[in-house]
Amino acid sequence: MQPPAIEIRGVCKRFGDLRALDTVSLEVAQGEFFGLLGPNGAGKTTLISVLAGLVRADAGEARIMGCDVARQYRRARRALGVVPQELVFDPFFTVRETLRIQSGYFGLRANDDWIEEIMSNLDLSSKADVNMRALSGGMKRRVLVAQALVHKPPVIVLDEPTAGVDVELRQGLWQFIRRLNRDGHTVVLTTHYLEEAETLCSRIAMLKLGRLVALDSTSNLVHRLHSLHLRLKLSGALPRALAEKDHGPGGREHVLWLHDYTEIEPALASLREAGCRIEELELEQPDLEDVFLEIMKRSEALAEAT
Repeated sequence: MQPPAIEIRGVCKRFGDLRALDTVSLEVAQGEFFGLLGPNGAGKTTLISVLAGLVRADAGEARIMGCDVARQYRRARRALGVVPQELVFDPFFTVRETLRIQSGYFGLRANDDWIEEIMSNLDLSSKADVNMRALSGGMKRRVLVAQALVHKPPVIVLDEPTAGVDVELRQGLWQFIRRLNRDGHTVVLTTHYLEEAETLCSRIAMLKLGRLVALDSTSNLVHRLHSLHLRLKLSGALPRALAEKDHGPGGREHVLWLHDYTEIEPALASLREAGCRIEELELEQPDLEDVFLEIMKRSEALAEAT
């Protein structure tokens, strides 16, 4: 039986009084496209640093392709490619030289064919002999992606890979990453662009204040709370019976969260009975962003209560 691509068991990490990770446990299967979401300070980057061996956990264990990240560091690190958030680069080398040097860190020689393929897929070929310091921010981010892929790791972690990147690059990057995923590479994505996570990821974990607050398939998460949003602009006060379903901005604008289509007509009947005049009406399917905000709100309320 093949091991999970990533296995995390009871991982805890503190930085002084800050509890960055609090007993986090999860698995990512080989070949999965997995999303790791959470607000700033949730612990996502700390968890990635633990997987990459850059931070040692205070408790628990983490494995990459069955290799313990602490006790079998070399084997675990060779199986992992990480694209960091920060634009870290050496200003003294060209793009091609940077990728050749990165190959050397993993003991790879004669890797030029794969380097050329990566540069082609990331639209870096025209910049291959340009010094890194002369590149734009978007181009530098492409090089970070290329560096993470030079040793053909079976597990790829993308930490905010499209932050500050133009639409054209974003589409090209995802086309390439999807191809790698189809070829069997496991991909873990952290992003603040939740529409990307909803489109790309088959399963998602959500972190809040270092704790795992949700872990499920993307489709289950999207339909976990409510199935429909009835967006209304009203003349008149919303009936009390509907107030608990309202998650709108206030004033005359309301968003009623309904479980299914059978609740639409009773809601409209309540509005008619209350003498409300509907000025605008729109029926929406909720998306991952709605679910994310609700889960974060619930976990925050629970944390305050405890």
